[in-house]
Amino acid sequence: MELPPVSIKRTLIIAVGIVVFAGVLGFFVYGRYRYLELREINSALETRAQILERTIVSTRNNLAAVKKENADLIEALQSEQNKNAAFESRIREIAGTVGILQKLSKTDPELLKKYSKVYFLNENYAPAQLTAIDSANLYDKTKPQQIHAGVWPYLQSMIAAAARDGITLQIISAFRSFYEQASVKYGYKMTYGFGANQFSADQGYSEHQLGTAVDFTTPETKEVFSKFESSTAYKWLTENAYKFGFVLSYPKNNSYYRFEPWHWRFVSTALAAKLREENKYFYELTQREIDAYLITIFD
Repeated sequence: MELPPVSIKRTLIIAVGIVVFAGVLGFFVYGRYRYLELREINSALETRAQILERTIVSTRNNLAAVKKENADLIEALQSEQNKNAAFESRIREIAGTVGILQKLSKTDPELLKKYSKVYFLNENYAPAQLTAIDSANLYDKTKPQQIHAGVWPYLQSMIAAAARDGITLQIISAFRSFYEQASVKYGYKMTYGFGANQFSADQGYSEHQLGTAVDFTTPETKEVFSKFESSTAYKWLTENAYKFGFVLSYPKNNSYYRFEPWHWRFVSTALAAKLREENKYFYELTQREIDAYLITIFD
């Protein structure tokens, strides 16, 4: 039996509706399933994210603690290094002081004393080491002369430097013992009477007894000291002697003896340079100022 067209149409509509409904229902069910699955995945991701965040916070806190610990360690290390540096500096200072004291103990304290009516050398004093001056540098080669062994290299260098500039420096007198000075002074007194006190020191007050002072002359001046001031040798000495540690002991207008352009004393290159720079002469400084140069007198 054939169904009427209306029934067929209705049946088709119902069938299509059932299919559509089934499709929608299936899609809904699948969507619901995917939703639940995705929510579960999201929840798991959120949980993992929270765990990671807590891990990051913990790691940051640990890192901050490590940094602080490192900073504390660095500070402690720096403090110890500073202590060690201060300790080492103190040790060097003590060692330096000990070295200076040892050097001073081996250096004759008389070498920079202000003699010439100030300090006195007794009859037993003589430099620890004297050396003979080369006869080629002497005015009178028949009269041997000696100089302090520490001064000799400086004196040699100065005479050689003068020679290179065409200046001949000859030594007429150097070290004189207490008794030799007494003899010299007696001779001057016999000739000049009390006037000898203006140009000759009494025994015990002469710089010559230290072995660091020399009297110069030239082949032209000979023993006429009054001519030495006008010599090229004197001019050269005034311009160059300080480089070798020598200074003029008794310049013009000094309060000790008359002007002695021939008499030069070794006081160290450092002190000689200071005197030249300040335009002063040896006896104008206090003994305390002078003593500061004793440690380096032969350096």
